[in-house]
Amino acid sequence: MTKRKSGGHPDLKMVNPNAAAIDIGSTMHMAAVNPDTDIMPVRAFGTFTQDLHDLADWFRSCGVTSVAMESTGVYWIPAFEILEANGFEVILVNARYAKNVPGRKTDVSDAGWLRQLHSYALLRGSFHPEAEIATLRAYMRQRERLTEYAAAHIQHMQKALMEMNLQLHHVVSDITGATGMLIIRAIVGGERDPEVLAAFRDVRCKSSMGTIKAALVGNDRPEHVFAC
Repeated sequence: MTKRKSGGHPDLKMVNPNAAAIDIGSTMHMAAVNPDTDIMPVRAFGTFTQDLHDLADWFRSCGVTSVAMESTGVYWIPAFEILEANGFEVILVNARYAKNVPGRKTDVSDAGWLRQLHSYALLRGSFHPEAEIATLRAYMRQRERLTEYAAAHIQHMQKALMEMNLQLHHVVSDITGATGMLIIRAIVGGERDPEVLAAFRDVRCKSSMGTIKAALVGNDRPEHVFAC
């Protein structure tokens, strides 16, 4: 009985001969195209905007239609956006997927290997939303960060007031409300008279002027006022 050979791999079919790839770096991008389209199929490009446009022009001259890029951090974003604006189909690849594919030769560059995998449709692109969704997501993430920063600053203000024994947070529901902010701004501006500070009470505030006045008798120190 003839033994069946194991370990063989059928020939892969090239799905996308017009594929290109970029190994994204912080100061330089290594790009690769099909060796049949250029005598120098692997080239280095800078990261300035003009360099990225030159990269797009080179891809176009080589007949590239699809580009795979591998990157960490956010260095890929400008290249992705410029190439996409130039009409290329662009995918961002997780480096782990490319490294887990066997068969790489040691003399093949990262960009060349990435291009080869992309030409055989062996790479899966990371999720990238449509332009409008990406814009909205950027705004929402920035808003979330600002909200977090604001919460931390409010805590710092409240801690500084407590260190001066100005118990404003006990007599107003929100120190960043109308009454709280008027009083804090006055304190930062140099006002120390509790009666004057209590006069900033908003008519909607539930605490009386007498209660607010008592809460604003403290032991102020310059460094604590500065922290407000």
